[in-house]
Amino acid sequence: MSRYVFRFAIVAVISIVFVNASAQTPGSAINHYRDGSKKFSKGDLDGAIEDYSRAIVISSRFDSARSDNAETNNITLVDPFTANAYVNRGVARYRKGDFEGAKADFNAAIRIRPSLGEAYLNRAAALRELGDLPGALVDLDKAVALKPNFYEAFNNRGSVRRDLGDTTGALSDLDRALKLNSHNAVTFYLRGYALIDSKSYDRAIADFNSALKFSPELAPAYQGRGTAHMFKSELDEAISDFTQALKRDPEIAVAYLNRGLALLLRGEESQAQADFDRYLALKPELKADLERRVELARRILQHR
Repeated sequence: MSRYVFRFAIVAVISIVFVNASAQTPGSAINHYRDGSKKFSKGDLDGAIEDYSRAIVISSRFDSARSDNAETNNITLVDPFTANAYVNRGVARYRKGDFEGAKADFNAAIRIRPSLGEAYLNRAAALRELGDLPGALVDLDKAVALKPNFYEAFNNRGSVRRDLGDTTGALSDLDRALKLNSHNAVTFYLRGYALIDSKSYDRAIADFNSALKFSPELAPAYQGRGTAHMFKSELDEAISDFTQALKRDPEIAVAYLNRGLALLLRGEESQAQADFDRYLALKPELKADLERRVELARRILQHR
C-alpha cells in the first residue's frame, strides 16, 4: 500500500526579531519587510516576494563588479535583518513550488546568519522536495542542535527518517515532537504512518483518530487510518475511510488504489476496477505496480 506524500512544516520569520534592527537597517527596508509579511499572511506570495526583494536590496550592499548574481553570491552584511528577509522570501518561493529558488534564499540566509534555525529547517524542506533526503537530514540535525525545542524540526526529521527506512528513528523524533506540541494533527498522522511501518496497527489507528480530532478535514489521516484497517482485514472500515479521504482530496491517488484493493477483496470487481482506472489516470507510470498488487489481491481472494 503506497505512502502518502507529506508536505513539510515550514516556518517564516514574520516578525522583526532584532531589537536594534531599526538602528542598523534603513527604515524603507523595514517597511518593505513588514509589507511583505502582510501580503504573505494574506496569501499574496508574488507581492510578498517583491517586497522582501526590495528589503534585501536596501539592507544589503553587494560587490557588483564580481558577479551578475551579486544578490545571492556576494553579500556584504549590513545587519542580520537581511537573513530574515531571505528566509521569508524563500518560504514564499517554496509555497509557489520554486524549490530551487527557495533553496538559494535559505543558503543566503545561512551565509549571513549561521545560527538561524528556521533557515536550516526550511532548506531541509526544499531539499526534500528536490529529492535530497540525506541533505535534508543533515539540515534538520543542525536545526535541532540550534533549537532543542523546535518541534517542527523533530516533526520533519521524523518524516525524513521514515522516508529513509529508519522507522525507529522516525518514531523517536515524532514522539519528541508530540511532547513539545501535543495538539499537532500533522505529527499524529505522521506517527500513525510510522506505526503502520512497525505493524502497530491499533496504535496507528489511535494516532489517526487523534489527528482527526484536531483536524477533522485532514484527508491523509483518513487515508492512513483506512490503510491500518486494511492491514487488519477490516475492509468495511477501510473503504469508509478511503472514501472520506477522497471526499476531502480527490487527488490522493493511493486512496483510489487502496479502496480498489479493498473492494476487490470484498468481491466487488466492477467498483474496484473503477477505482483502479482513477488511480491510473493520476499515476499512469505505476501501471505495472498496480497489476502486481491486483494479482496478489486476487490470489488472496481465491484462497479464502
